[in-house]
Amino acid sequence: MSITLENKQCLMAGDGLLPVKMAQAAKENGFEVVAISLSPDNQKELEKYCAKVLPFGFGQANSIKQALIDEGIKQLTFLGKVSKTMLLKRPKLEPLAIEYLKEAPKLNDDAIMLKIVKEMEDIGITILDQTIFIKSLMVQKGVMTKTQPDETQKLDVEYGFKIAKEMGKLDIGQSVVMKDKMIMAVEAIEGTDKCIKRGAKLARSGKAVVVKVAKPNQDKRFDIPTVGLKTLRVMKHYGASVLALEANETIIVNQPEMVKYADKHNMVIMAV
Repeated sequence: MSITLENKQCLMAGDGLLPVKMAQAAKENGFEVVAISLSPDNQKELEKYCAKVLPFGFGQANSIKQALIDEGIKQLTFLGKVSKTMLLKRPKLEPLAIEYLKEAPKLNDDAIMLKIVKEMEDIGITILDQTIFIKSLMVQKGVMTKTQPDETQKLDVEYGFKIAKEMGKLDIGQSVVMKDKMIMAVEAIEGTDKCIKRGAKLARSGKAVVVKVAKPNQDKRFDIPTVGLKTLRVMKHYGASVLALEANETIIVNQPEMVKYADKHNMVIMAV
């Protein structure tokens, strides 16, 4: 279904470079971007490309809702990581955020996000496919690096892909760490980088394989799997040598830099 884009776009921005890439692309194509910033780490960069950057805390649901109404927002894109581990730190939650958590049947990513999406739709806001402004960042099938995977690593990628898809069905996580056809770690609430740390330390010897996929029936309005240079650096530090992604379903934020880094350290980046 095609959608007519409004000139004024809202970006709900979490951690990382990806929200900045979206704001940049939207501005370069003539759109006005208003960012609701949930992370201080990229606010300065967002200010370069956004007409406004409005900072809010994790639990300020009522305040965010009012800001969206005040700005007359009709279309919104979610991008950037907002970790559920914030809930374990007992943040200050406004009444609407408490309502979200109470009414969600379980506190997995999809349940929380679908509740938020419904709230947005009730005030006339359409949540856009995350890739509309950044389709060029989706990875294409093939090996991107000079270093090629060996046969053992290919088998680990094949097995890891199946396991990651099963984990995705359960909405537990999107990444697994493999070695010699054994599962070293499965991603849960801690996120990809900490999963890599656990798995690669168990694997030792620098031969760990990281596989990251989209969930089956992935809702492209939120949580499209994304990797950046930080993930590759974590792999290098803890001894993982292959990063395998799902082709046409995964975003690489800064592919040229990642490939350059991987080539320098004899690592493999591939999409399957």
